[in-house]
Amino acid sequence: MRVDAHQHFWRLADRAGAWPPAALAAIHRDFAPCDLAPALCGAGVDASVLVQSLPSDADTAWLLDLARATPFVRGVVGWVDMKSVAAPAAIAALAADPLFKGVRPLLQDLADDDWIADPATGPAAEAMARLGLVFDALVLPRHLAALFTFAERHPTLTVLVDHAAKPDIRDGELLAWRAALARLAGLPNVHCKLSGLLTEAPPGADASALLPWVQAVWSLFGPRRLVWGSDWPVLLLAADYAHWCALTEQLLERVEPPATPAERAAVLGNNAATLYRLRPTEPSPC
Repeated sequence: MRVDAHQHFWRLADRAGAWPPAALAAIHRDFAPCDLAPALCGAGVDASVLVQSLPSDADTAWLLDLARATPFVRGVVGWVDMKSVAAPAAIAALAADPLFKGVRPLLQDLADDDWIADPATGPAAEAMARLGLVFDALVLPRHLAALFTFAERHPTLTVLVDHAAKPDIRDGELLAWRAALARLAGLPNVHCKLSGLLTEAPPGADASALLPWVQAVWSLFGPRRLVWGSDWPVLLLAADYAHWCALTEQLLERVEPPATPAERAAVLGNNAATLYRLRPTEPSPC
């Protein structure tokens, strides 16, 4: 099963004052399943994981409603106030829906870089671990130390680093990012998404420009702990869906050692299906 493990839908009417701004014309509009389905079909992608982009209970409920009506959406990563005393109960209630697969706070947008390392997040993390949910970590390189503290504290919780922690590819800040990510990769419960790199790279970046960064995550996490995603529609700021799919294929051929067919299948779908516990029997979007 080929899986896009990271995509979004949104309605601008729900996002007053929230990102994206009007200046980002390519993505400053509504995005719905009918917009993504042709791209999935063209790329041979069977299923997707729908990830929240607003920190609200209402947005999570809306995403779950969309998923129930959209056969190719096999899972939802939603939002919960992880520091609320009610968080464990809220997580348990959401997990009663088989489409609910994980929780993602918008760590990159919070004023406190150490927010996730606060022990107050512990009861929510323990509830997620008990229920087999995934913690999606939307972080920047400066958050990786705090994320290490959190992931080490909760060794039975699956932690999935979104977009490889958004390295600063434009300015070539490779070494410090790799060192911080290597520490996290030493924890067996931490996995990494091969996604979001084109929007962190200079315009027109090709496989050669991205290869050092992809080689780093390939070496650190290996083919069993890497999960592919598109970050669509944010991807549209840099390229279309087909272009990112083609680049991914090139990169998996050029890493050292090159991906075997089984490793390619793992990164492009099987790992996501396992981590998010996706049902394999639903029809493809085509």
